[in-house]
Amino acid sequence: MTQPAPGPQLRIWQQEALDQFLHKKPRDFLAVATPGAGKTTFALTLAATLLADRSVERLIVVVPTEHLKHQWSEAAKRFRISLDPNFTNSSAFNPAFDGIVVTYAQVGMHPFKHHAVSSSRKTLVIMDEIHHAGDSKSWGDGVYEAYNDVEHRLALTGTPFRSDDSAIPFVRYEEDGDGHQVSRADYTYGYAEALKDGVVRPVVFLAYSGEAQWRDSAGEEYSARLGEPLNPEQTARAWKTALDPKGDWIAAVLTAAHTRLQKVRTNMPDAGGLVIATDTTTARAYAKILESLSSTPVSVILSDEPGSSERIDEFSASRDEWMVAVRMVSEGVDVPRLAVGVYATSASTPLFFAQAIGRFVRSRMPGESASVFLPSVPVLLRLAEEMEVSRDHVLGKPHREKDGWDDDLVAEANREQNEPDEPGTYEALGASAELDSLIFDGSTYGTPTLAGSAEEREYLGLPGLLDAEQVKTLLRKRQSDQLDAQEAEEKARRAAEREQREREEMLGTSTKKKPDDSDPGSSGVASDEIPALRKQLNTLVSITAGRTGRPHGSIHTEVRKACGGPPTALCSAEQLRERIAYLSDW
Repeated sequence: MTQPAPGPQLRIWQQEALDQFLHKKPRDFLAVATPGAGKTTFALTLAATLLADRSVERLIVVVPTEHLKHQWSEAAKRFRISLDPNFTNSSAFNPAFDGIVVTYAQVGMHPFKHHAVSSSRKTLVIMDEIHHAGDSKSWGDGVYEAYNDVEHRLALTGTPFRSDDSAIPFVRYEEDGDGHQVSRADYTYGYAEALKDGVVRPVVFLAYSGEAQWRDSAGEEYSARLGEPLNPEQTARAWKTALDPKGDWIAAVLTAAHTRLQKVRTNMPDAGGLVIATDTTTARAYAKILESLSSTPVSVILSDEPGSSERIDEFSASRDEWMVAVRMVSEGVDVPRLAVGVYATSASTPLFFAQAIGRFVRSRMPGESASVFLPSVPVLLRLAEEMEVSRDHVLGKPHREKDGWDDDLVAEANREQNEPDEPGTYEALGASAELDSLIFDGSTYGTPTLAGSAEEREYLGLPGLLDAEQVKTLLRKRQSDQLDAQEAEEKARRAAEREQREREEMLGTSTKKKPDDSDPGSSGVASDEIPALRKQLNTLVSITAGRTGRPHGSIHTEVRKACGGPPTALCSAEQLRERIAYLSDW
């Protein structure tokens, strides 16, 4: 085992990755580790080792944002490495430093300048969140031009995938046999492994649905249930209405999240919460709602305002309860005390979602858990269910399977807020909020309770110190108790029906049985029937996943292939009943 340079004691995966690099000292090395696993510590340990044995004489770190420049510079001090975070394209390299920290944008603007700095000495270049090098052609070309001749390149990422075909510089791609190029990492440490090792916190997702109402340009009013089978426009409108700061949905969700944070703080007194908003206007509006709930100041972090980095640092070091931000804290920013989150944004790409949730998984002590509240929208629910799935970057085909309407939905929901609707085309009227389901470790645990009900408050009152297995056991027991209660209620109902029929037959007054609204298989009202059937199907899938160890999504896929029809979100009641019957006989 390689003896590391001075610095924090390494975790097992960090030591393994370090040994693997030092065994061959390759020119390029891609390390993929889930957010919160400690990529910075691994990279700086490697840098200190190479600097100590004179394998390299200079260190350059490339990061996505200005804030991360200072974060890396501070982290490097623990390894006795001095990095200049204030280096600009117009300044000269100061030999008093061991290296510099720059952004991808800096490199893209003046690649020849950075090539001169990196090639004048034997240099190690660490490219943090390397997938950003493919954000634009100028960035990718600039990074390649600047660092093509260096001694060693270490690429880091927690999400080595992109939603497009922009190749990532210095990443190795190999044929997959189907005509596609797939990225290959030299070392991978995924969320599932980190969760098992206790390196990251378990995350429970609380998905909220509810009725949304809006008015179109003709004055016609619409009402739809968030998360139920809708066309792309309806889903986008319902989603946008739920996130409207003037409505009841976001107020109810923020209140529930604050209640959860208060319970967590009984065990973790400095636990904090983060709301991720779509734009600056809603961020400020959400902050006002939280100010009416919180006993501490609410920090608003806007990337286009000066002093944002300092405010993040101040919040991280404080014991304040809430921070509201747009995108600045979605990647790389380390605030370990974050334990409760509200995903109140329309951004829904796998990359953004994974990076955003990564803000809540950083573990400080065994047993800490996190809770993330989010809209019950199919695309987000699928991403929550697939948190433990490792991904690679694939060139030549879509990154994720399409359900036929997701592309249009994402385009509509992700539209920048500075691209307003045409005058009079849309007006949010309001939305209610209901806790629809809990998602953990790829399984969905349905719940019929309303937001703020006694049963939800019982969940929100759970201790904040639960490891992954305890969370899973608790949720499965909760689900089992619910199923037992539903089964007992169903048996009692059917027994009462039999008794009623027997009494009617004896009296000669028997009539044809009318549909019972409490029976999801007999109700003729789709708005009542389909949600109940979807929950029943999801429960069966969750139970099957727990019994077989197979991923939640793969069971849904197999059932769909066997029974035919559209994705679950678009199924009719008859199609859902067919899938339930198939899964019951599995």
